[in-house]
Order: sequence, then C-alpha cells, then structure tokens
Amino acid sequence: MYLDNLISEYIMADEKMEFDWGNEKLQRAQKAVDESTYDLEAWSILIREAQNRPITEVRQIFERLVTVFPSAGRYWKIYIEQEMKMRNFEKVEKLFQRCLMKILNIELWKLYLSYVKETKASLATYKEKMAQAYDFALDNIGMDIHSYSIWNDYVTFLKSVEAVGSYAENQKISAVRKVYQRGVVNPMINMEQLWKDYMAFEQNINPIIAEKMAIERSRDYMNARRVAKELEAVTRGLNRSAPSVPPTGHPEEIKQVELWKKYISWERSNPLRTEDTSLAVKRVMFAIEQCLLCLGHHPAVWHQAAHFLEQNSKILTEKEDVNAAKNLSDGAATMFERATSTLLSKNMLLYFAHADFEEGRVKYEKVHQIYQKFLDIPDVDPTLAYVQYMKFARRAEGIKSARTVFKRAREDPRSRHHVYVAAALMEYYCTKDKNIAFRIFELGLKKFGDNPEYILCYIDYLSHLNEDNNTRVLFERVLSSGSLEPEKSVDIWNRFLEFESNIGDLASIVKVEKRRSEVLEKIKEFEGKETAQSVDRYKFLDLYPCSPIELKSIGYIEVSTLGRKNNVGTTPRPQDTEEKIAALPKPDLSQMIPYKPKVNPLPGEHPVPGGTFPLPPAAAQLCTILPPPGCFRGPFVAVDLLMDVFSRIQLPDHAPLPVADNGCDTKLFDLAKSVHWIVDEAHDGTGISSKRRRTRLGGEDSEDEDLPPPPVNDIYRQRQQKRVK
Repeated sequence: MYLDNLISEYIMADEKMEFDWGNEKLQRAQKAVDESTYDLEAWSILIREAQNRPITEVRQIFERLVTVFPSAGRYWKIYIEQEMKMRNFEKVEKLFQRCLMKILNIELWKLYLSYVKETKASLATYKEKMAQAYDFALDNIGMDIHSYSIWNDYVTFLKSVEAVGSYAENQKISAVRKVYQRGVVNPMINMEQLWKDYMAFEQNINPIIAEKMAIERSRDYMNARRVAKELEAVTRGLNRSAPSVPPTGHPEEIKQVELWKKYISWERSNPLRTEDTSLAVKRVMFAIEQCLLCLGHHPAVWHQAAHFLEQNSKILTEKEDVNAAKNLSDGAATMFERATSTLLSKNMLLYFAHADFEEGRVKYEKVHQIYQKFLDIPDVDPTLAYVQYMKFARRAEGIKSARTVFKRAREDPRSRHHVYVAAALMEYYCTKDKNIAFRIFELGLKKFGDNPEYILCYIDYLSHLNEDNNTRVLFERVLSSGSLEPEKSVDIWNRFLEFESNIGDLASIVKVEKRRSEVLEKIKEFEGKETAQSVDRYKFLDLYPCSPIELKSIGYIEVSTLGRKNNVGTTPRPQDTEEKIAALPKPDLSQMIPYKPKVNPLPGEHPVPGGTFPLPPAAAQLCTILPPPGCFRGPFVAVDLLMDVFSRIQLPDHAPLPVADNGCDTKLFDLAKSVHWIVDEAHDGTGISSKRRRTRLGGEDSEDEDLPPPPVNDIYRQRQQKRVK
C-alpha cells in the first residue's frame, strides 16, 4: 500500500500539467516547470497568476505545487488561503490535516488560528475550541523565535472570556497565569513586553503575590532573555521561507547550509543550561525540523537528527530512564522512515543507516522490510543494496541466509557484476572455502565475460591466492575469447604484462608485450606509441622510468587518458603542483586596473567603457554605513575656502609642556590667545594682519581696535571695576 501511494505521488510530481493559461509567458513558465520540476522562478510566475484565478480552475496547479514542495509552508499557506476565499471550509480542514503537523511554519500556524477564530465563532463551544487550538499551536510552534504574537493573542483571548462567579474568576486567573509563566521563560523576540504585561497582571490581582512571583520567576526570565538575544543573533540571515530543493552547490545554498549547521550546533550546546534532558532534546529537534523545511533534500540533516536521538536514547538508558530512552529511540526510527518515505525515497545511505539502526535494536524482521522496501522501487540500481543486504544476512542469520539473498540478486536483471564479487569474497573470507568462491567467479564470468572490471576483480582474487597457473589460464581465456573489444582489453593486457614481469622470465615478458602491441595497433590513439607501451614493462607502483615531461613527450599521458575514458587505462604518477601551474595560461597582471560596473557611467570616467574606478575598501565600507546623499540638505561647506584657511594656519613648532600638578595650567589658555594663527599673505607671510592682531598678555591693547564697543549697561564690567576700586 505504501509503495503504491509513493509511486502515485511521484507520478503526480513528474507528470506534465495540461493547462491552457492563454498567455505565452505563462505557457513558457509551465513548460519550464515540466522540464525542470524545481524551477522556482517559473513556479513563482505560475503561482502569481493562479492566485488571481478561481481555485476551481487552478486547483490541480496547487496540488502539484505542494506535491513537488511538500515541506514549503509558504506554498501550503497560499493554497489554503485560495480555498478560504471560496469558503471551501471542508477542503481547508483537509489541507490543514495534511500539512499542519508536518510543517512547523509560524505563518501557517497563525493562519490556522485565524481560521478557527473566524469559522468557529458561532459555535456554542467556541471558547473551548479556541483554547484547544491555542494550546495545540503553542505545544508545536511555541518555541519559534517569532511566536510572541501567538502567546500574546492567547493571553488576550483568555482575558476576554467572561467569568461568572468567584470560582470561574479564579479559574480564569489561573489559566492566564499559566500561559504567562510558560511564555516568559520561552526565548523569543519581544519577550520583555510579555514579562511587563505579566507583572502588571499580577499587580492588578495582588501586589504581594506579584512581588513573590517576580522573585520566583525573574531568574528564569533573565536566563531566557539572554538566550533570546543569542538566538536572534545566531539565526540572523536564515531564509526560513526557502522551499526545499535538491542540492545544487550554489554559493547562497552553501551559505544557508552553514547557517543552519551553526544554529543546530548552538542548540545542541544547551544554551538554556537546563538539566531537563527532554526540554534540551525538544529544542534541538525543533531546530532540526525548521531546517528540514528548507533542506529536506539534504540527507545529512536527516541522518544528524536520527543520530542525535539515538545518542540521547543511550544516555537516558544509562540513567535508567527506560521509557524516555525508548521514546527517543523510536523517534530516531521515525526520522529514518520519514526521510525514506518522502523527499529522499531513493537515498540508499539513509536506508542502510536505518537498517543498521534497527539491527542494533535486534529487530531483524524490520531490517528485512527496509531492504525489501528499497529493492521494490522499480527505477533504481539495486546492486549496492543487495551487497549490503547479503552482509546483514550473514551477520544476523548466517551464511545460508546470505546465499538466499545472493540467489535473489542473481535473478534480478538490474543487478551488476558487483554482487558476484561480493558473494565470492564473502564465501572465501567467512567459510574459508576457495572452491565455492571459484564457482561463483566462474558463474559470473559467463554473464560478465565482456566486463573488464569484473575480470580484474577475478584476477585480483587469483593473485591474492598466489595461484599462478590459474591466473595465467584466466588471462589466456579472457584475452583469446574475443568477447572483449580492443579498447576494453587495454588494462587487462597491462595487468597480464605486470603479472609476467613479476613472476615470468624475459621470454614470456617479451611474448606478452608483443601480443599486447598487436592488439593496441588496432586502436587509433595508440598508433606510433611503441615507446610509450614499453613504459609499462618497467614501471612499479608510482615509479616511472621517465620524468613526467618525458612521459608526456612520448605520448604516455595521452595513452593513459584514453584508458581512463574507458575506465581501463593505466594512470601515471600525477603531475607536480609546479608543473600544473606552469601549464596554466597566465594573465598579464601589469595591465590590470580597478574596475567596477556602473549603470550610467559618465563618458571618460574609466578607460574601459561601462564602469568606474571603485572606492578603496575602507571608503566603500564607510559609504555603506552613511545615509544616502538625499538625506543631507546642508549646510554645504565651501571646500576651496576651507582649504585656503587651512593653508594659512601657522602652528608652533613645539607644544608647551604643562606645569601644574594636575597636568593642565590655566596659563595655557592665555598662551593660546597670544599665538599668531593667521599669516597675512599680503606681507609675504611675515606680517601680522592688523584686523586680527593680538598683543601679548598684560599689554594695554588687549582688545582689537576694530571690534565693536561693549554694551552701555555691561553689568559684568561694572562689577569688575568696583572690585578694583
């Protein structure tokens, strides 16, 4: 049943949409989506158009959208909003049932609460249903850093409930207090306002109790507020609304992966410093669930989640908390099942990790089901799965069970030669029976006699046994059978030559080399490369009889390149780093000048049209911090006049030293008045301007002659004159 559902989902995701948009641009977008299922740009065009049409016309578009992106809360929200516009409440509730528990998206959960508030208001049990909805939401999404509005709305809703009688009033107060006390210790943005509201609430009820509550809760609140600040910093830059697509290696994707890793690692460090293991695990899993909404196609996240639960299960087992340990262990198995049932249904790594996990729990029947589930998928290569399945069967149930799996693998037309190699080596290493291993290799040779990789594995096995005669017979059988094309036989001949070089005499070496040359002459790329062919007689491991440059000159590199294309060539010693660098083209660095593209460059602004000279890094950073030029409306400085004043300032050669105990003498201020600051250019810089001339301290002309006279009723001067008298 599961496999049928999975196949139907993939058919729905891969089938082409037959929908007449009536617009060429939209038709191109639909064609792009048909060709590339995860083309986000094309999807965005279709979604924008679909939102402007009745849901009855475009429902199939939205169904395929949420099938391709099953963890994208933003797309589910758009789909549900379109159904709500048409008041299709039955369909809305079914959509919420399909997505709400799987997708911990804060905006999707807010939509759910608003839906309950709007549609259940006329019911007699509205208050109970609304309270249940809020509790349900806070249990699942209450840890979100942006969940303050849900906490606050819940409190406001509870306060608005009418309570008749003292008992009902006490129940209402207890309910509000309970929500407040849960919220003020939950790290989130704007939690300071929730704390203030809670203190005001307690003050209105009983100031004495309020003071007691503040003392009891303030420590946990301060701890949560600290964590909230760290959480805000560590999650800055995360794109939580990005739909999950297969890995592309794009720089922005790599950046998001690193940010999610940083967030999860931070949560795993237990920033709350709580001793409650269940709370710490819940917070980490919440972070991982948030990550999976955006990186669901990355197997590392699923594996990390299951491994984390498994580790904590073992810790709780050591603490003898058996029930909690079992719950976490089951949670790890659930993570594997979710991954292999949804986005990563063909990822062998997660299947194998899940199988090993269940094998560790001694649930062998479950392991058989896991391997069976993968092998039943029609369009996969089951070879590696059969190899791992055989190894499990041998470990758990013995060699007979492994032989049963091998029999099934032989009958599967999708299997490749690797299953024969694995089965033969398993018999050799585990049962120590060389005859069974020989028979398996011979059986595989009938089917894969034209496969050089399988032949090389058989040769390696015989070489390992030191069976010289059997190895030589195998070489002769394979190379003289005619089943191998000349291009595919290159590496077999190389191995034969190496074999004779190790154990044969010179005559046999020359004989094999001659036969090898006759075959290689049929290959165009080997024409005129007799010297290059002789290199293989004398090389050993990564030692060659010529330098890399000489090897390249005689054509050995080209020969080996051909072999690598056919996966049968001999690979020479890799080039040194210096040689690689020397072979690369180098730009003329002397011609490089700074260049920055610009939308509307001025003519002649840069030698290269279309750009300008970039600012120095420090200036560019400063410009990003400064407000835009339009924000400054004056005063504007006359730069030329300012520079002129600066050029005429005459500073003293040496600054006077302070003489007072505190390092500052008041006479310094008087000294500053006596300095001739401005040089009169009219007298060649030697004269002092008459208008700004100041005499030494203690002179009679302490005021400028051209200054305006003092006020008539100068109270300050009158007092000074009275003191002198």
